[in-house]
Amino acid sequence: MEMNGGGATGTGRETGQGVPWAVFEDEAPELAARVRGRFERTLHHVLATLRSDGAPRVSGTEVRFYGRHLTLGSMPGAVKARDLQRDGRFALHASPGEVNREDAEEAMGGGDAKVAGRAVEVTDPGELEAFREVGVPPGPFHLFRLMPTGVVLTSVEDGELVIRHWRPGGGVTEHRRT
Repeated sequence: MEMNGGGATGTGRETGQGVPWAVFEDEAPELAARVRGRFERTLHHVLATLRSDGAPRVSGTEVRFYGRHLTLGSMPGAVKARDLQRDGRFALHASPGEVNREDAEEAMGGGDAKVAGRAVEVTDPGELEAFREVGVPPGPFHLFRLMPTGVVLTSVEDGELVIRHWRPGGGVTEHRRT
């Protein structure tokens, strides 16, 4: 099912509001697959939002890929949901899980993934119920579609730090450091 409610049907290229995850997959399929793998590897991640006074707030969160969308659910009235309703800008950092120094290279083997963009709340009752069918607990909840404005994957390859960055319509840029 394509999720089109909540004002997230445009590409976002014209307005800088972000694009659906599907656009990222279409424009940079290899990078999108690697980043998705990092987010699917562990359950909990770190979300940065903006408080009403403009200060940053970080929260633990879970994300889910629903169809070709990156989504975030939240309990009703949670501060991260209120932050995103007021100002949809976010940054999301994939957690590597529990890592100690000895195992860091193996744990981060897929790279360090980050997504920045705009969250758009899904308000259509039919879409919310369809999402509920894939595992959301009963009762009310917030659902946001995360629309990337930029994605970064940093990895170590052949002894070099490799930073891959994507922006909508701009392709993937790669920087290497030794």
